[in-house]
Amino acid sequence: MKRLTFVVVGAAALALSACGSSNQDQVDNAVMNQPNADELNALADNAANDAANAPAPVVNKSADENASATADNTVNPTDAQEQNVSGM
Repeated sequence: MKRLTFVVVGAAALALSACGSSNQDQVDNAVMNQPNADELNALADNAANDAANAPAPVVNKSADENASATADNTVNPTDAQEQNVSGM
């Protein structure tokens, strides 16, 4: 039993020590792939200029569409017609 405990503790120690190392290459790659502040500012300025130069949205578009639509000439069914669904 003591040997099994020693083997399990030793394997756990080796596994945990392998996970704890800091890989500087991965850290450098993560830093290298991040844009710098000047690039971010330029992107923000471009987005702001695009938004400022965009045409204004049409607010009452649905009201204009409803006004130009043709009149609906359908007739609503009577209550008796609505209740006559026994054939369904």
